Amino acid sequence: MILDYRWKAIDQENQEIALAKEVGRKFIPHTFENGDTRRQLLARSRHIVMKHFSKWTDSQKRRAEILFREYPAIEEAYSISMKLTQIFNTRCEKNVALTKLSQWYNEVERLNCKFFNSVIQTMQNNYGTIANYFENRSTNASAESFNAKVKAFRNQFRGVSDIPFFLFRLKTIFA
Repeated sequence: MILDYRWKAIDQENQEIALAKEVGRKFIPHTFENGDTRRQLLARSRHIVMKHFSKWTDSQKRRAEILFREYPAIEEAYSISMKLTQIFNTRCEKNVALTKLSQWYNEVERLNCKFFNSVIQTMQNNYGTIANYFENRSTNASAESFNAKVKAFRNQFRGVSDIPFFLFRLKTIFA
């Protein structure tokens, strides 16, 4: 979403530069109270919307305030993404969590934001696995980590010809 707005800001700035050249004036971009131009605001805000608001620095808080004032749709999308984070961070029963997820889906549909479509599609495709997360709050991260270690170990030897010995070495190192 920010990228779309950023491209529009770049196009607008280029048009303003061309107009200023045409008229014979020097182009001076509009700056906000924190010193950012619209283009800079959008470029520097990418990191803000990826963080929880509790982890923002003071300058990021000021930048977010300006960003959300200028682009209310970004604030709404940020709010919805933080609600999804909150659902996964809060300990609750499986049924309660699934109800909250359902309400979240409804909010996303109301917002009609195409950027959340892939998230919703992924969640629909993996509904059973996601529902299991709320039972014991465990993921397959440890298995993925172990698989990465096995791959790195295998690549270290540029392929494996003696499989029983490879498994023996794997067991002695990682078990």
